Amino acid sequence: MSDRIQDLSELRLSYEKSELHEAQMESHPHEQFLIWFEHALQAKLHEPYAMSLATADGRGRPHVRTVLLRGATDAGYDFYSNYDSQKGLDLAANPYAELLFYWPALERQIRISGEVHKISDQESTWYYHKRPRDSQIAAHVSTPQSGVIASRELLQQRFQDLHARVGQQTELPRPEFWGGYRLQPEHYEFWQGRPNRLHDRLSYAKNGEYWTLQRLMP
Repeated sequence: MSDRIQDLSELRLSYEKSELHEAQMESHPHEQFLIWFEHALQAKLHEPYAMSLATADGRGRPHVRTVLLRGATDAGYDFYSNYDSQKGLDLAANPYAELLFYWPALERQIRISGEVHKISDQESTWYYHKRPRDSQIAAHVSTPQSGVIASRELLQQRFQDLHARVGQQTELPRPEFWGGYRLQPEHYEFWQGRPNRLHDRLSYAKNGEYWTLQRLMP
């Protein structure tokens, strides 16, 4: 192994695309999220609905991965997974998580944290049957998600075997171990990059039925 340490200290950008003022912000953070999300869509960013999901297990050990946002309403932010995956085990032990949307082309990020609950079986089944057929089959064979498998070939064989068995039958049942989660927000942070690392950070904290907006140090 090389003992050379690469110096990264000169790799830096100056963020100068926009700025963020309290007077510009919506009173409800979800409305502000929708405005920024629409900006990301209009900018034709690659998968602006991709988000980092941070969880921690019962011992407090963190895990983070990228998942896809599949619903965003006042009730919360939805994503789907195998309940037996690492994220599922984490959420069963510690039902709090944080989402991070990072859009470097806009020099923006949004953090959303709160408690996570499983959504209803009816909602999970509805979304499962909206997925492409091969994705439905994959949900059946890739379990336990995060578990060890001997080879890629074995995984592919399991997929092909189930594909051959179910053919084009009208409806493939949703696996009981697969479904949706909803993060119910308790805190938001909107970050806008600014020159000289004096970034704009505005946060919303839940205060009963209302939200309190405040500026944070960069």
